[in-house]
Amino acid sequence: MPTVNPPVNNPQLTAPEKDVPTFSPEAVSVVYVLGGPGAGKGTQCANLVRDYGFKHLSAGDLLRAEQNRPDSEFGAMIREYIADGKIVPMEVTVQLLENAMTDDIKSREGGGGRFLIDGFPRKMDQAVKFEESVCPSQFTLFFDCPEDVMQERLINRGKTSGRADDNAESIKKRFKTFVETSMPVVDYFEKQGKVVKVSAIKSPDEIYEEVKARMKQRGFEMAGK
Repeated sequence: MPTVNPPVNNPQLTAPEKDVPTFSPEAVSVVYVLGGPGAGKGTQCANLVRDYGFKHLSAGDLLRAEQNRPDSEFGAMIREYIADGKIVPMEVTVQLLENAMTDDIKSREGGGGRFLIDGFPRKMDQAVKFEESVCPSQFTLFFDCPEDVMQERLINRGKTSGRADDNAESIKKRFKTFVETSMPVVDYFEKQGKVVKVSAIKSPDEIYEEVKARMKQRGFEMAGK
């Protein structure tokens, strides 16, 4: 695995600057997937991977894997940030995503790829950094869902999920964090015409029908068609 470039605000470490993104949007398609907790992102991502040939990347999963990697230079730092409920420095998250994309592209013939990046960018600095240094996105798929609907879904999920944050108090905090940090990202890309907003209050199958229609409008055909 390529070395993770360190955060620039760490005086002991430096990250190289790039003049151009690593990947061209003509060869590599990146779609961000955003939505509040309980909006149904995971279900719809699985559908898109199955039908459109996307590689699903979760920033959270990559960070958790990196913190548990025995020879990771940044595992302890990542654990500390996650334990404190803070967002890991963007340089680390962005580099982990770039590493995962590089590994996937190397495994494919032709050198291109489609990437569905789930739960990212969570903040404006992540969005700007990724677009400038890794690959400009095609658009952001935003699952729009009212807080009361998400809360009901997560409380029901919490009955069986075992997740400590699937409770009413934690859900309110997570929703507040999403509105304060991630909605500015949605607004930023919406002004560029790069947001596909899907109402996420219907059933998963109904939501996916709308997703497929919106994907077609953006030039994405189902794999094999």
